[in-house]
Amino acid sequence: MRISRKLVGVGVLALMTGCSTLSSLNPFSSKPKGNQPAPLVDLKGSMAVRTAWKLDVGKSQNYLMAPAVADNTVIAAGGNQIVRAEAASGRQLWRIKTDADLTAGVGTDGNVIVVGAAKGRLLAYDMDGKQIWKAQLSSEILSAPAIGEGVVVARSIDNRIVGFDAKTGEKKWTVQRTSPPLTLRLAPGMIVHDKDVIIAQPGGKLLSLLLATGAPRWELEVGVAKGATELERVTDIGGAPVIIDGDVCAVTYQGRVGCFDLSNGSARWTRDISSEVGVAADQRFIFVPDDKGSMFAYQRDSGTSAWKNDKLAYRRLSTPVSYGRAVAVGDYQGYVHFLSREDGAFLARAATDGSAIVAPPLVVGSNLIFQTQNGTVTAIAVE
Repeated sequence: MRISRKLVGVGVLALMTGCSTLSSLNPFSSKPKGNQPAPLVDLKGSMAVRTAWKLDVGKSQNYLMAPAVADNTVIAAGGNQIVRAEAASGRQLWRIKTDADLTAGVGTDGNVIVVGAAKGRLLAYDMDGKQIWKAQLSSEILSAPAIGEGVVVARSIDNRIVGFDAKTGEKKWTVQRTSPPLTLRLAPGMIVHDKDVIIAQPGGKLLSLLLATGAPRWELEVGVAKGATELERVTDIGGAPVIIDGDVCAVTYQGRVGCFDLSNGSARWTRDISSEVGVAADQRFIFVPDDKGSMFAYQRDSGTSAWKNDKLAYRRLSTPVSYGRAVAVGDYQGYVHFLSREDGAFLARAATDGSAIVAPPLVVGSNLIFQTQNGTVTAIAVE
């Protein structure tokens, strides 16, 4: 789940701020610098796709704002707005303005909607858009909050994880984890499963905590740091982990992609790759784009390579999504590319608003939901 490939670290931030490398690693620039993105070729599409509806929610700026789904509705946020709309038609149900610019979201369990706001504020609303509580975290919030078992889990950029009562906002527990000296400015994702929350961590780790108490169940390394310098050893997890059939799967920058036993964290398989965005999974495959724009598919049970498509090189691909016979992925110009899940061949392409897609997409019924950095939420119907 890429916010920016800016590097942050205690004691080195001032030094790195002046480094010319950082400007070339900004996914929100109008055009990538360095390696030029692959041009798009004309397609004779074998899959029919169309735009079902669009909705404007406000620009995300340099933050990752991802929509969420609840009760056949889509909840999206951007700028200082939160919008709820019918998933099938895009008809707006309500729109509210917050008292601060938003930095993370959306998290919901169908009862509560939670977003992160400027200066580490956590804002909670009911499903009608009425604010019910707010809380203060120790630093900036970049990761969308997760909700389960009546607990809201929020993570701040200093890697402090806090559990709040979903109804009252009362703090229930706090877990502090150390971070490596140098990390990417990412939004490591969280996912609730039964009574646990699985949290992506800097340094390539996954952490499983009990929702009720914050007690750790297991911790594992997805990526293993390598290299002589701190820059070479950056191996943060990109995006949110994915859970499927007793496995949890994730990928790291300068590290590995792998699937692990959800009950104890033991490795099923791992493969070397570098990615700043999350994986997609279905019954047969794990899909992941690398940081050079190639899309890879691995057999989910063994990790054996199934196929590779390198025709979207340096187009800064988003977290993909598997749907039917296709896997869909967005790029820095707001295009959504549909590839065959069986062999990676191009099936179709759809345009949004011309700005980058960095948020992970949603599947809602027969629609795929993508949100751009300029704040357009687009539902694409696959026919």
